[in-house]
Amino acid sequence: MMTNVPERYRRKISKEEINELPLRRYAGEVRLVRTEEELADALDVLRSDSVLGFDTETRPTFRKGKVNLPSLVQLACADVVYLIQLNWVPLGEMLADLLSDPAIIKTGVAVRDDIRDLQKLYAFRDGGVVDLGEVARDLGLETHGLRNLAANFLGIRISKGAQCSNWSNRELGPQQVVYAATDAWVSREIHISMRNLGLVGL
Repeated sequence: MMTNVPERYRRKISKEEINELPLRRYAGEVRLVRTEEELADALDVLRSDSVLGFDTETRPTFRKGKVNLPSLVQLACADVVYLIQLNWVPLGEMLADLLSDPAIIKTGVAVRDDIRDLQKLYAFRDGGVVDLGEVARDLGLETHGLRNLAANFLGIRISKGAQCSNWSNRELGPQQVVYAATDAWVSREIHISMRNLGLVGL
């Protein structure tokens, strides 16, 4: 399979090289979802796209043995990123149906872990999930993480500054919103770049 991967994508990118790349963040429309009505509207839009950038955020825990479950689901389509706040609109049948739909790709890094955590909130069978890190490993690439993949396939640097903030807050701060939206958006962009190179299917 390595013969199908252009040479420039095979090498490992150093932190120094990444830090020299232009910093990019999602600058499009972001919609927060806190009610069933907002979720229904979001799902109508999301179902019109065949590839969705996907990620979750979980409130960090600093107590040994305590595990928190996701507080936020991010889904990015072509024109908008939705941030679904699970403390206000719990994961249920409507969102689970989208996550189960094999015809709509949900793509990101370490998404298998995200799906497993979401399944602890509501039982569903996932479908159409593409883990970009797994794709990179299967191709024999040195680059697996979201930040490295963004550098490798998009030539940009993304910030991880808000990663350890409190995602269970009702009011997310501007930095949290941009960080969360960027992770979903960049996941979709990486998938599209890989697809254009013939590294992932349609």
